[in-house]
Amino acid sequence: DVQLQASGGGLVQAGGSLRLSCVASGFSFDDYAIGWFRQAPGKEREGVSCIITSTGSTLYADSVKGRFTISSDNDENTVYLQMNSLKPEDTGVYTCAADSRRLCLEFDSWGQGTLVTVSS
Repeated sequence: DVQLQASGGGLVQAGGSLRLSCVASGFSFDDYAIGWFRQAPGKEREGVSCIITSTGSTLYADSVKGRFTISSDNDENTVYLQMNSLKPEDTGVYTCAADSRRLCLEFDSWGQGTLVTVSS
């Protein structure tokens, strides 16, 4: 049973920080890439970041480069998203997903979201 669980969201003022966690179970963690996505009310879901856990290779959306950092703890099957200098436009439901191709392109499994709200 493949399972992904995101957590760590909350309410923060602009300029603040949050760290999100994605815990994976039911599959070989280092055989997948893990991506973070977000969706604001009335908007399409967008990719935020991705990590190929076996190599440490990372990708970031232009909107978060220099502010967000993705990392993995392979022994704990956990991927983190450290979010600094948060802006109101970062508000949304953040979810994590797994890509068995390890390309950060096609995601096979999705977890439940965690809400991030950034106030002005």
